[in-house]
Amino acid sequence: MNIIETHNLTKSFGSVIAVNDLTISVRRGEFVAFMGASGSGKTTLLNILACLDTFTSGEVFIDGHNLAALDEEGRRVLRANKIGLVFQQFHLIPYLTALENVMLAQHFHSVTDEPAARQILGDVGLAHRLHHRPGALSGGEQQRVCIARALVNEPPILFADEPTGNLDEENECNILALLQDLHRRGRTVVLVTHNPDLAARADRIIRLHHGKVFEP
Repeated sequence: MNIIETHNLTKSFGSVIAVNDLTISVRRGEFVAFMGASGSGKTTLLNILACLDTFTSGEVFIDGHNLAALDEEGRRVLRANKIGLVFQQFHLIPYLTALENVMLAQHFHSVTDEPAARQILGDVGLAHRLHHRPGALSGGEQQRVCIARALVNEPPILFADEPTGNLDEENECNILALLQDLHRRGRTVVLVTHNPDLAARADRIIRLHHGKVFEP
């Protein structure tokens, strides 16, 4: 069963077509990498699928929900309930602890649940760093807080946009191993990257070039 589908999806910015008549699908529980050079449309596509941006024409379905039928509030609710987001930039609140950063995501979703926040931080290997602020954490630890924050509300889909771009090789391997473990547990993982070594960790690679699927 597909959890993500697009049909003839197009996104243009004036005369520039970022996503061009794109039809793709991702199965529930699959680990897929969107790969392409800068300007290929991969980040624009992610922003549409993650309900962060609208599109010009076509259809998009996320876990059975037709995005064209949703207004801004409807997209916000769908994003809160169905989607976890991990970015290259960590976007952590610097004066909050790791635990508080994760609980903030709970607050914006519904209600805070400290035991659940502690549990998810433990799951990503940070049980001993709950009360450290971002400035006292390594880059890899900060990214794991971001993954915990993305997962704490149990979304079925995790989007990761260049999640290892600011990390050294050791932390890159740790984050990728964590994403693969989440996939093995049944999570749908969509990785956006320009790095072929990272993309090779996925079940399937969708290559984009000028907003279209590229078949080399």
